[in-house]
Amino acid sequence: MAKYAGPDNIEETAGTAAPEGERFSILRMARLLEVSTSGYYQYVKRRVATVLTPRQQRRADLEVKIVEIHRESKGTYGSPRVTAELRARGEVVNAKTVAKIMASLGVEGISPRTFKVKTTVVDPQASFPPDLIERHFDRGRLDAVWFTDITYLTCGEGDMFLCAIRDGHSRKVLGYSIANHISAEMVTTAIDRAVATRGGRYRETILHSDRGGEYTAHLTAASCVQHGLRRSMGATGICWDNSPSESFWSIFKHEEYYRHVYATKADLVAGVDNWIVFYNTVRRNSTVGMHSPDSYEKLLQVGVA
Repeated sequence: MAKYAGPDNIEETAGTAAPEGERFSILRMARLLEVSTSGYYQYVKRRVATVLTPRQQRRADLEVKIVEIHRESKGTYGSPRVTAELRARGEVVNAKTVAKIMASLGVEGISPRTFKVKTTVVDPQASFPPDLIERHFDRGRLDAVWFTDITYLTCGEGDMFLCAIRDGHSRKVLGYSIANHISAEMVTTAIDRAVATRGGRYRETILHSDRGGEYTAHLTAASCVQHGLRRSMGATGICWDNSPSESFWSIFKHEEYYRHVYATKADLVAGVDNWIVFYNTVRRNSTVGMHSPDSYEKLLQVGVA
């Protein structure tokens, strides 16, 4: 049996086939016309399909692309980031149009809630470095300020803690560590990884944190001296003194952590690993002009950003 070879073929052989289809089976009609049944069905669908106006076709195309972008963002993008991604792909479109289409499709992004103030365990015997940044987290260049914090996580096998270090300008996660217990060791591991990420190419970098015991520990202080980092600490209990880190945890938890149930610690670690890769390489950040941190740093290298 000859297979369906394209629109011209089926148009010639099946031009009067729809009425006959009322009296004969599709299989028999396809055999008589020497086309495949799938080809016949495709032809019939095209005949009965509504012809779209250019405006309707444009909307249909946007709907497909918007749904695809939303899926690629792991269901997290709202209209501003979807709009930015569409424009990056060459679409000329405004945010209001995207917002209306998303609303009509029932497609929503995730808006992180206001972060909660956490309780920091302070060592009463410790000495505290001064606050060198005074809430000026972005000094206009990479590696001027790194900020770090630790958050609590849990899974089916128990509790874990995540420490992350990010660049104050690009917002990139430079280093992170996950451990069963909160400790200075997990901080120094994150520091080592951040230093490795930068390959030692930084100068006079400030490492800003809260006054938690893991940051005032001698081990952490020694690591900072070893790597030439200047320690800075905000006031105890004042969340705004390290607000970028608090905001980052809110984003992570609402876009990833709260949306999954982790049976094992290995599952939790994998989830963190995957999301941080997504955050650095894909997720558009409004702080850096709707680029991902990695993309923004590449633009800086060529002098575009």
